[in-house]
Amino acid sequence: MAECKNRRKHVLLLAYQSFGMVFSDLCTPPLYVYKCTFSGRLRHYQNEDTVFGAFSLVFWTLTLFSLFKYVGFMLCANDNGEGGIFALYSVICRHAKFCLLPNQQAADEEISTYHSVGYSNRNVVSSRFKKFVEGHKKMKTALLVLVLFGAAVFITIAIFTPAISILSSVEGLQVRAKNLHHGMLVIIALFLLIGLFVLQHYGMHRVAFIFSPIVILWLLSIAFVGIYNIINWNPRVYQALSPYYIYKFFGETGKDGWISLGGILLCITGTEVVFAGLGQFTASSIRVAFSFVVYPCLVLQYMGQAAFLSKNFSSVSTSFHSSIPDSLFWPVTVMATLAAIVAGQAVVSATFSIAKQCHALGCFPRIKIVHKSKWVHRQTYIPEINWALMILCLAVTVGSQDTIHLGNAYADVATTFRKANSAISFSGIACITGIFVTTCLTSMIIDFVWHKNLLVALLYFSFFGIIEIIFVSSSCMRIPKGGWVPLVLTAVFMSVMYVWHYGSRKKYLYDLHNKASMKWILTLGPDLGIVRIPGIGLVYTELASGVPAMFSQFITDLPTFYQVVVFICVKTVPIPYVSQKERYLIGRIGPKPYRMYRCIVRYGYKDVHENDDYDFENAIVMSVAEFIQLEAEGGGTLDGSVDGRLAVVRSSENFGKRFMMSESDGNKESSSWSYPASGSSSRSAALQKLKSIYELESPEFCNRRRIQLKLLDTTYKDSRVKEELLELLEAKDAGVAYVIGHSHIKAKWNATFWKRLLINVFLSFLRKNCRSPSVGLNIPHISLIEVGMNYYL
Repeated sequence: MAECKNRRKHVLLLAYQSFGMVFSDLCTPPLYVYKCTFSGRLRHYQNEDTVFGAFSLVFWTLTLFSLFKYVGFMLCANDNGEGGIFALYSVICRHAKFCLLPNQQAADEEISTYHSVGYSNRNVVSSRFKKFVEGHKKMKTALLVLVLFGAAVFITIAIFTPAISILSSVEGLQVRAKNLHHGMLVIIALFLLIGLFVLQHYGMHRVAFIFSPIVILWLLSIAFVGIYNIINWNPRVYQALSPYYIYKFFGETGKDGWISLGGILLCITGTEVVFAGLGQFTASSIRVAFSFVVYPCLVLQYMGQAAFLSKNFSSVSTSFHSSIPDSLFWPVTVMATLAAIVAGQAVVSATFSIAKQCHALGCFPRIKIVHKSKWVHRQTYIPEINWALMILCLAVTVGSQDTIHLGNAYADVATTFRKANSAISFSGIACITGIFVTTCLTSMIIDFVWHKNLLVALLYFSFFGIIEIIFVSSSCMRIPKGGWVPLVLTAVFMSVMYVWHYGSRKKYLYDLHNKASMKWILTLGPDLGIVRIPGIGLVYTELASGVPAMFSQFITDLPTFYQVVVFICVKTVPIPYVSQKERYLIGRIGPKPYRMYRCIVRYGYKDVHENDDYDFENAIVMSVAEFIQLEAEGGGTLDGSVDGRLAVVRSSENFGKRFMMSESDGNKESSSWSYPASGSSSRSAALQKLKSIYELESPEFCNRRRIQLKLLDTTYKDSRVKEELLELLEAKDAGVAYVIGHSHIKAKWNATFWKRLLINVFLSFLRKNCRSPSVGLNIPHISLIEVGMNYYL
């Protein structure tokens, strides 16, 4: 009983927190839905049935999509509690052979969260459609393009949402201040937008606690205003809940009513943000918050605003603010502005998450992802995305200067994303025609993952698909009135993502084809035919097997390398998070005297990489040391999965208990262990002085943690194990160097014109104007070694 009570309290607490984080964007459309709906020829139909029909369309659109499809059904199609378009894609990739991520291994499938309990039965016979799609590479590429299109449209939405919400909230000032020039409203909106994006730079942890109260007060206030308008203006408006009024609406307005659907669909703006924000909450908490608070409040507001318009149609351009009672005008207007800012914050944060996931899957240029422990849990910040969004958001606000124009543009892009997938014209012209991303992906999950009958998936797709096609066709009519802007932006974002993915995949295949053979390594002998100097060399490579050509080129040109070599492969697996105990997959390359190891570091597409390179170094060293000891004890004692010579060692109960650790602050002299003479002379006086100067000049070195390891006095059956461990720790004390490739990519001389244009121009431009690999991997500059490589793709 007590456990059940605590569970209910937890659900209610999460439901309260979800108002500010996921529902704010869905709660602001009452500011502009009716204004955008009646902005065209529909304004000529000034009668009660038309207004009732518009409300009936809003009600059933909100009910079918937000309540039934997303909150009722889509929340079940999650990936270990995570929602969003990449969650759908990763679920499909794990249960069908659709994934185009490189370095996929059988060991990845043994991660505890790879196959959710009760989510799918791997022994069920695959459907014919699934086998057909798996057997065609173009279908896999089409699926990826579909997902990238959805991500591109989401980023485009983040440009229009803050603009239309904030501009709509401040336009209410003209209701009371008739002489207030519209240009002044735009200036006020611009200042609020700048403040919104500047605040992202400092993190939202300081003010996040007020988001939920703001949204709750906003919902209660618009619900009260709605009830007031129903009672005061037209109590008969409840009759419009019947879909019969939709029939009457189209019977009277015809084509003009069909065109107005682009404004109607704005009522479900933010529904996709609700699904994408599932990871921070639970399906139960979101359902409770939406069903008992958000949905009733929105319905009451739309109903009340319709009741007001049915008697005051001349006020349609300011319908929301004009319908507010005089005594509540200023409090509600202030709440509208605050709610619009919170809504903008929610969609911008969701965009950071989408961009991060694109980057993790190799579909976005290298970016700097910032995460601080004091911030809101799982909150990230991407400077490049933030400032680009701000500039574009300000540009569309100044360019349109009107909510109607923004609504025309936003209606087109919002419809395209929410429902759908993209059909890209291979004649060179990108056209948005709806094939509906989320509907398509969910239909595939029903067939491929849940193993329901194909007919069930087709029924789901047909039911929502027909409705969505009607909305999309209506939105296309608004393209000349502003709809072309999001189409262009979406095409640009999608092109960037696809070009980067194409170049990254081609580069990986080139590395895979040109990797050094193990036979060549063995012929070099334990010293690799070079001089081995004290220290650890961490060689970064995208290969999960074999020795990269970069390493062979390095030792050929400069026949000197470190006494311990660890090949690091940082890769993403198609699951949201990988637990720390399953993150490191360790193995050995060549015989033991070679002192060469492989470490595959596995992250989920929503994991945040470690920011402290010292913590990462210690984790690598301890994982390798643990592997050495477990290997000596016998392969049968290894916990976890084994992939050839690779093994997960994090699950060992003795991990981290075989060493003595010494920790000190960065501004204090660290205690040192006594090692053989080779360790003490590993660094020259000049190099030590140079490092000291660098650390003094770098603020981040002031208070950084430094951990030194010492092997405990443990008796080993094989003396060579202790010798290898001592050599590893000695190399760690001597210093760690990071070796990465500095690649130059060019198209082959006999490549086609389009391929040369894509690689030599577009891809080259992206690579020159993005972050360096060392920034994304958090590699300290003082320890970095770059090896130049030429790639001809």
